Formats: sequence, structure tokens, C-alpha cells
Amino acid sequence: MKSGYTESNSKAAPVTGASRARQAAEARTPEAWAEPCVWTKRMLATLETGVRGGKWFSLADKVVREDNLRAAFKRVAANKGSAGVDRVSVAAFGRREEMEIARLSAELRSGTYRPHPLKRVYIDKPGSAEKRPLGIPTVRDRIVHGAVRQVVEPIFEAAFAANSYGFRPGLGCKDALREVQRLLDAGFTHVVDVDIKSFFDTIDHERLMRLVGERIADGKVLALMRLFLKQGVLDGGEVRETEAGTPQGGVISPLLANIYLNPLDWLLLEGGCQSVRYADDMVILCRSAAEAEQALGLVRQWMEGARLTLQPRKDPHRRHGAARSVVRLSWIPVQADGHPTAADPRTKTQEHAETARGAAVGHQTMQRAQSQ
Repeated sequence: MKSGYTESNSKAAPVTGASRARQAAEARTPEAWAEPCVWTKRMLATLETGVRGGKWFSLADKVVREDNLRAAFKRVAANKGSAGVDRVSVAAFGRREEMEIARLSAELRSGTYRPHPLKRVYIDKPGSAEKRPLGIPTVRDRIVHGAVRQVVEPIFEAAFAANSYGFRPGLGCKDALREVQRLLDAGFTHVVDVDIKSFFDTIDHERLMRLVGERIADGKVLALMRLFLKQGVLDGGEVRETEAGTPQGGVISPLLANIYLNPLDWLLLEGGCQSVRYADDMVILCRSAAEAEQALGLVRQWMEGARLTLQPRKDPHRRHGAARSVVRLSWIPVQADGHPTAADPRTKTQEHAETARGAAVGHQTMQRAQSQ
């Protein structure tokens, strides 16, 4: 993989380690998950061989297709999210699906589509007294988010580093946990906990769009993505402009987050660091305290350039016992196979690495809030 700077009736056969690995690898191929109405065999072949100059043109016509919009609505409906500021529910949209999809397609083709402001709600942040701000787009805007994502996601997936596990096709929380455990068992017991302060709210729009523009050259698609970033938030009866950040609760936000942090993933990988990232939660695993401090310095330097801030901590670098077989993660203690251990209260002496489980729990909480 190149650097991401410039992702019956018959009796079932027993599942072996080799067959499980083969199934996982097959699930990661774009053929297994890319939207078929967009990603034809010819486009998938081009994805494999690469495009001239590394940039994709002529994508807008695929975004606006009614079959692509219908496929996006199917996913929105499956998520059972709540209505946005226009108070149109998924069920209400579904009753007029044919007419509404045709209308959306026409607006996108003519350039008259404009997203509504996000509806601001605040949800509990697990393990904290703070509230997490959530921006809920309207159903029609979530469909457009999804339609764009279905077109561009395979392009960026091909460039993502292997240490990124959050919200990626064929990967999940348990995969991240197993990799953390594998590295601990291999002697990488000095762990740097990377906790980014208000990540989704502080993403720099211009830097993000430059990263998107490294692979997407279709001006209409880029303009649509800028609209998503600038659609504003309705909070307390007042619409506020969004000068930074991506809409937490938006369909395309996890992809944008991975695009933004992908250069950091590659920087650590090319610097010889072992790291595991799940969305905005990351741990770096090192063999010595000196390596851990060096890695932390590298991250701090990159964060400054990316206009992000690390959450202040007394001790971001922790030492794990090499014989420890359970890694304590955010809010839930789990084993390497992802199963919870017996409940045990937190104490100051318990070492833990806040990584994949915390991000997954937070995302599930946001999904529940959307469905209310």
C-alpha cells in the first residue's frame, strides 16, 4: 500500500484460523461492500490500477443518480434516525420516497440543493459528567451525505493506513482490541494514550478540504462537501455558523475524520511506531519509555500543525505488565476477543488504554440519541 499522504442444508465446515482470516480479507475488498450501482467492475478495476495523477474526476453524475440516492435512503432508514430541523421523519419521507428522491436528484443536478442547519442535541458522554454535542441532519440531507460517501469512500479507503479500525468496512472494535493485545504480548508495553480534545468540533475545514482535494478533482463534489461543513447548527432557536468541525451525527463525518487523521497514521507508521486508532481514539505502543516519549513528541508536533489539541493529562504514557492478558479500556473492561471480563471497579492503580471500545460505545450512544 502506498503512503496515504498525497484503505443449506449441508453441514457447515469448521471455521479455522486460516478460513477466518480469508473471510476477513474478502470482507475488506471493495467488491464486498462498495455500492454496486456506483462502483461498476470497470471502476473497481480502475481503483486497483490507479487513475492518472492520482485524482478522480467526473464523480458528480454518480452522486446525483436516483438509484444511488435510493440506496443511501435505504441505509438511512435502516439506522432509524430521528427527524432534523424540518421535522420530517424517516417514515414520512419513505411515504413520498419516489417523489422526494426525484426532487433531490433534480436539485443536485441543477446546483440548487442547499442543506438545512443541523439540529443540536446534547447527550450523555459515557464516563464523564460532560455532555457530547450532537448535530442531527434532516433525513434528506443524510441521504445526500450517504450518496456522496458511497461514491468517494472506496477512493479514500485505498489510502488509509492499516492501524485505523474505526468505521471502516470489514473492520471493527474487536479487531482493534485484538491488535492492541497482540502488541502488548509482543512486548510493546509502554502505551501512549492519545486523547484529542473536542476533535469533531475543531477539525480545520481548509486543511480537510485540501486532503480531500488530493484525491477528488470533481468541483461539484468538492462544493457539496463544503456545503456539509458550512450548513450551520440550530441551537436554542438560533442558527450558528460552523467555522470548524464536522457534523457529529452526520453520515459522512466518520469518513471525514479518518481522512483528517490519516496523515498522522502514516507519520507514525513510517516513523516505526506501533499504533491502533479507532476514530479519534488512539494508543501508541512502544518497547521503552524513551520510545514512548519520542512518539508523544511526534504526535504533539503534528497536532499543532493540524490545529488540534491533546487533552491535558498527568500521565499520557502508561506502563503495562507484559504478563497482563486483559487491557482495560474506556468504560468497559474487555478481553482480547472482545468479551467483557468480570466487573471490576476503577482504581488509580489499574492501568488502562482508552482506545477502540470507548469510541464504539460513544458512537452507539449517538445512534440511540438519533433514534429517539
